Amino acid sequence: MIEVQALTKRYGTTTAVDGLSFTARPGAVTGFLGPNGAGKSTTMRVAVGLERPTAGGVLVDGHRYADLAAPVRSLGAMLDARAVHPGLTARRHLRALARTHGIPRARVDEVVGLTGLEDVAGRRVRTFSLGTGQRLGIAAALLGDPATLLLDEPINGLDADGVLWVRGLVRRMAAEGRTVLLSSHLMHELALVADRVVVVGRGRLLADTTLDELMSRSGGGGLVTVRSSAPSVLAAALLSGGAQVDDGGDGSLHVRGVTGEEVGAVAAHAGVPLLELATRAGSLEQAYLTLTADAVEHRSSNGRPVAGATR
Repeated sequence: MIEVQALTKRYGTTTAVDGLSFTARPGAVTGFLGPNGAGKSTTMRVAVGLERPTAGGVLVDGHRYADLAAPVRSLGAMLDARAVHPGLTARRHLRALARTHGIPRARVDEVVGLTGLEDVAGRRVRTFSLGTGQRLGIAAALLGDPATLLLDEPINGLDADGVLWVRGLVRRMAAEGRTVLLSSHLMHELALVADRVVVVGRGRLLADTTLDELMSRSGGGGLVTVRSSAPSVLAAALLSGGAQVDDGGDGSLHVRGVTGEEVGAVAAHAGVPLLELATRAGSLEQAYLTLTADAVEHRSSNGRPVAGATR
């Protein structure tokens, strides 16, 4: 797991991270959110030993990254996919990493195949598109078959197929009992993959909770979309439990006042099979904006946070 313990990092008179503590646990995808300048990147750089903390620290499986016997086998990280020599081919880059860390050469071919780089593995990195570079960064993170994965904006620049692939990858890693800490500014993607979310602002912890709890606590509405073969029966069961239910069409219902887990439990008790159950991404976005309203660096002239200012 990743344990952030009272982490503080100062750059001169600027405090980038201020007493931050949270834990990303095995078997779960933890979303890491915050506006520009919130301290996310600094926290992740401390985790992999690229920054020295002013106080506190970050432990991976109970150890500092620098003290791990085989770091890349414990923690695979992608912080900047562009941090590759542009003159190297993808395969040579991965083979150099493997050789440095005592990883069998065959593992390079495995991650090349896993990340869909077979057709471009012999090309120089300088010719790669942003999305292809992202795939190479993820391949490097997976090289040591790590128990913990730390990804900063992994779907940046990926096409629709690539986004679906990353979505499946992180869910599969968590299902295997691994720890995944995922930073992203795309709320709808985090709503689809994250089990928990950690929200930071101005270097401090704002929330460490489940998606449903965050939306309920922060005024995001907790909107759940559910579709079943017996929507009227399900609607009646939900209404009897005090939920607010609206007809979404095509057999779907829009439900407020209960969590996704509670909707599933009501459906199971009523004997209604579910075809779809999802927390609406818009609700997560609204909850996030409400929570970080006083922690953004950039605002438009109308006083609202500038769109996209979530790094």
